[in-house]
Amino acid sequence: MLLAIDIGNTSTAVAVYDGEERAAAFRVASDRDRLPDEWAALFTSLLRGEDIAPAAIGAAAISATVPAVGAACEAACARAFGVRPLIVSAEVQAGVPVRCDNPAEVGPDRILHAVAALHRHPPPLLVIDFGTALVFDAVGREGDYLGGAIAPGVGVASQALAAAAAMLRPVPAGPPPGGSVIGRNTVHAMQAGTFYGYAELVRGMVRRFKDELGDDATVIATGGWAAGLAEAAGCVDAVEPDLNLEGLRLVHEAHS
Repeated sequence: MLLAIDIGNTSTAVAVYDGEERAAAFRVASDRDRLPDEWAALFTSLLRGEDIAPAAIGAAAISATVPAVGAACEAACARAFGVRPLIVSAEVQAGVPVRCDNPAEVGPDRILHAVAALHRHPPPLLVIDFGTALVFDAVGREGDYLGGAIAPGVGVASQALAAAAAMLRPVPAGPPPGGSVIGRNTVHAMQAGTFYGYAELVRGMVRRFKDELGDDATVIATGGWAAGLAEAAGCVDAVEPDLNLEGLRLVHEAHS
């Protein structure tokens, strides 16, 4: 079995694959202070909770946007399962040409977007990752990763607003009750401004990307905020929350 570990800034997605079939999936906090032995204990506990013996893990693949957590998880895989993980990068991936000024600086999560999206859809493609950051990744008509755009994620923007304004406080992120853009109190006004403002940001960015990629570009949403914001934006063709985990499986398969 393959243990796929996708480490994001806020949370870490973990999946176990038996061939092409997913046997289990988990999501935990990307705790920068967690030691390798603690990660090893967490992984084995999660697997046992799904009746998967640690000895069944024969390989691992890691994508890390937090290098310290990536290093800890790499060590944890060696200790818990006796495997050396495949570490995804612009150089170690499933054959997607990276047409950026400096391919080495492209985050591995963005490479996985392209790998998995190309496996499921014909190019050109636009992948939008609704996570800690709001990331737009463009795949050209020839299947090349072209680059993209990065903005603060909706949760980060909401927190920053509350931190910078003396009379505002953190509020639950998401649309206001009833879905009206006209907030009748401060909490609902902040929710409406952030949520619907980001929906319009996505709509405008999709239009600009299609001006360069072509109107036939397929728009794919992934990440924790994908479902709600994709629906509000009204310009997304598919919501695929497991895109990076599937990318890890494909990259491992390409290097097996």
